Amino acid sequence: MSSINRRNFLSRGAGLTGVWVAGGAITGRAAVNDALSLAVIGFNGMGMGHVGQLAGNRGVRVTALCDVDPAVRQRGFQRVSSAAGNRPQLVDDFRRIVDDPNIDAVTIATPHHWHCPIAIPMLMAGKDVYVEKPASHVFREGRLLVDAAKKYDRVVQHGTQMRSSPVTREAGEVLKSGILGDIRISKAWNVQNRGFQKPVRDSAAPAGGDYDRWLGPAPKRAFNVNRFHSKWRLWRDYGNGDMGDDGAHDIDMAAWGLGVTTHPVEITAYGSNTRPRGYREYPDNSFAAFRYADGRVLLYEDRLYTPYGEHGVDSGNAFYGTEGYMVFSRRGFFRTYLGKKETPGPKSGQAGRVGAPLPTHMEDYVNAIRSRKATKAPAEVAHRTCALIHLAEIALRTKTVLDFDPRSETITNSKAANALLGKEYRHPYGLPDSV
Repeated sequence: MSSINRRNFLSRGAGLTGVWVAGGAITGRAAVNDALSLAVIGFNGMGMGHVGQLAGNRGVRVTALCDVDPAVRQRGFQRVSSAAGNRPQLVDDFRRIVDDPNIDAVTIATPHHWHCPIAIPMLMAGKDVYVEKPASHVFREGRLLVDAAKKYDRVVQHGTQMRSSPVTREAGEVLKSGILGDIRISKAWNVQNRGFQKPVRDSAAPAGGDYDRWLGPAPKRAFNVNRFHSKWRLWRDYGNGDMGDDGAHDIDMAAWGLGVTTHPVEITAYGSNTRPRGYREYPDNSFAAFRYADGRVLLYEDRLYTPYGEHGVDSGNAFYGTEGYMVFSRRGFFRTYLGKKETPGPKSGQAGRVGAPLPTHMEDYVNAIRSRKATKAPAEVAHRTCALIHLAEIALRTKTVLDFDPRSETITNSKAANALLGKEYRHPYGLPDSV
């Protein structure tokens, strides 16, 4: 995509047509005292949780709801009007929100392929952004997100909610204490029993919604129910598989527990299918390993055919140190084991509450908008976490052990693999070359 200036990009870069706004122009916080004016974009899944959390926050006013599906828009409208008493504007084109100076911030919970094509114009327009995981669909988008947040001095919160969990803070105190020694390996595992989705024929898109706009920057394809609501995560055009979906929480915690602040230098991945793969593009049985320049290693395991996990944890983490290890669950607990005999050590809740109560992840975002301080999961942290997802996928697709240069953010031993750090965008949708 050729370079375009900011004004032209914001006016035509997303390439959407047929704008429809219910009730006329969007109104923002100018008429509502000091309440922050927020818009929620995409809320057929996680986004409806955003709607509920924001509508219940007295310091926030949800003034606009954006989704391509009119039935989804109406559900969001009812949620806001019943919880907060106001009537948000309903929008099917996110550029109306980009252009509205009265909207302070947004949350984004669309399919993954739309995250950065929406988030980056919002940042360039001076709006703060909460974006669900993974923040980027491909590696290069993550760098643009970081650059935009920095250049326009905007707050970004990545939807990796465990960063704001009380158990994460308590576990962090134990890791910092040194009782486990030097943490040299961390492991994340995500287990689900995804079942089998029988392939079906293509069909007409549902009436009322805008399927072409839903596809957006993805390649043009006939509608298929197995590639649409809730099932799009299994397809590379729109999602990042389970590692980039639910597994993003676990791999983010693996990076957190290992204490890494840069990208890995070597990546390898393996995968296989234990079921017919016609209903998905990602394997249901996969493993990835990441080596860092200082010798530390991060491991990830994806098992989509099991109802059980490891160490008594369904999906979670283990942090292996020179003196002991920690088993960490995002269900709200951790345990430690010390020395050769694996003697039980500190565990969650044993030391009582550590410090003052924590705000929720969404409250942390709202507080950061007001204070202009960094969130628990800012753009740079989001980029490092998402990089693991993208690099593992590239290693798997190319069957290559990748050599990666963290400074230049390039794969140095395979031109074919390096090309997969980015992607093509369907005209006229896309992203700027720079921000």
